[in-house]
Amino acid sequence: MSRKLAAEFFGTFWLVFGGCGSAVLAAGFPQLGIAFVGVSFAFGLTVLTMAYAVGGISGGHFNPAVSLGLAICDRFSWRELVPYWAAQVLGGLLGAAVLYVIASGAPEFSVGGFASNGFGALSPGKYSLMAALVAEVVLTAAFLIIILGSTSRAAPAGFAPIAIGLGLTLIHLISIPVTNTSVNPARSTAVAFFAETAALSQLWAFWIAPLVGAAIGGFIWKLVLSPGESPGLIGRDPS
Repeated sequence: MSRKLAAEFFGTFWLVFGGCGSAVLAAGFPQLGIAFVGVSFAFGLTVLTMAYAVGGISGGHFNPAVSLGLAICDRFSWRELVPYWAAQVLGGLLGAAVLYVIASGAPEFSVGGFASNGFGALSPGKYSLMAALVAEVVLTAAFLIIILGSTSRAAPAGFAPIAIGLGLTLIHLISIPVTNTSVNPARSTAVAFFAETAALSQLWAFWIAPLVGAAIGGFIWKLVLSPGESPGLIGRDPS
């Protein structure tokens, strides 16, 4: 169990450090050509690389919503849910802390939103709370279906991390203007603690919506789409 938690800790650290790091450190430099498209790919690449690196140890969740959805579909043990959530949140917080130390070394550094999520005044496009909740629920549900489908017995073996990473990239391309894209409560929590905005006061939305979305996606897969698969790479219990 300790190896699984360590893998989730490090994987979520990498997701926050790499994904949010691309937004905080690189997206503000137009000459690099990154902008929100580059940030979208950065988040997808963090999941892709860590799914291959440590997915065989922990299942490669790196996201409390993913763990919940996998538990609903009997791909993951309910008794391990809270320990996984703790490891994911702590790993994300360390990733944000390391990112803060690096970013604050710039001569004109300003924390600002620090890649945090938000709605209303904190939304990049000033989208409403309702728009943010709907986007996060729908996109997290879709993310779970991508994960469950690409790791099912019916899917080609060995390609799941690619599909999942590209799926997360697409999700960011859609929703960065709406919420700055969460679909991951651990990612939202990590950077909210460092933001100078009111991100912490809106954090509840980025726990509730992804968890609800994950539950919906899990139930859709389990009751409608599942081909009776056996667990694959993501969500597999290697013990």
